[in-house]
Amino acid sequence: MTFWKKTASILAITAMMSSSSFAQEATTAETVVATINGTDITVGHLILAYDTLPENYKSISTEQLFEGLLEQMIQQTLLSQTAQNPDAPAVRYALENEKRLLLAGMAVGDVATAAVTEDTVRARYAETYGADGADLGVEYSAAHILLETEDAAKDMIDRLSKGADFTELAKAHSTGPSGPNGGELGWFGEGMMVAEFENAVKAMKVGAVSAPVQTQFGWHVIKLNDTRPVKAPEFESVQAELAADMQREVVENRIAELQKSATITKVDLTKIDSAVIKDVSLLEQ
Repeated sequence: MTFWKKTASILAITAMMSSSSFAQEATTAETVVATINGTDITVGHLILAYDTLPENYKSISTEQLFEGLLEQMIQQTLLSQTAQNPDAPAVRYALENEKRLLLAGMAVGDVATAAVTEDTVRARYAETYGADGADLGVEYSAAHILLETEDAAKDMIDRLSKGADFTELAKAHSTGPSGPNGGELGWFGEGMMVAEFENAVKAMKVGAVSAPVQTQFGWHVIKLNDTRPVKAPEFESVQAELAADMQREVVENRIAELQKSATITKVDLTKIDSAVIKDVSLLEQ
């Protein structure tokens, strides 16, 4: 698979022509479609080559791709037969890495496919959101002016009561990172702010300004801009995301199980210079 990616730029599909008249017999992965100096190319090789094509190539008809991929493999085979040292260590290590990666990918696919189905994803959805369109609470839009002392907070409230602009006061006096933005915090839900701040916001009416609120960050003067109900997203809109999360969890758990039961030994890594991984010359020895 990797070889296709590495050689695609120099071995572009060169024969996008009409389909050859291969006999419509019972075809298997072992069916030979070409032989180059004794080396067979089979349907199985073509299947894997097609599977690794970029998506934009897959819009081309299979009739065109069949002959194009075959011609590409013939070119690759001819070039590979001229390699001066086909048994070089670099070749062996590369093949071992590719085999390891392929088998690991197959194992991941097996585990994920068995554990992550539409039913299990729907169960995760219900666990996370409840029913479609369920009420998930309230979100708040607020701004604040963060100050070091209670007296400073009271002074801000006094200025606001006399008509001062909240945004301008926040820009001029807030010590928080939102100060330059007029103290705007955007939309946030339950649990996203420290408890003292959240409790104060929940008790406010839209448009109101709070009394001084103390948190671990200092003293806050809060303005509640707006509120809105939060509804659960439709299942279809989060299905792919939930499935991906579940697949990751399943694979991580599987790896943890395998590591726990496996016998793994590693050399003392302090005895090997980590820079050795850049020394390509070792592959020539």
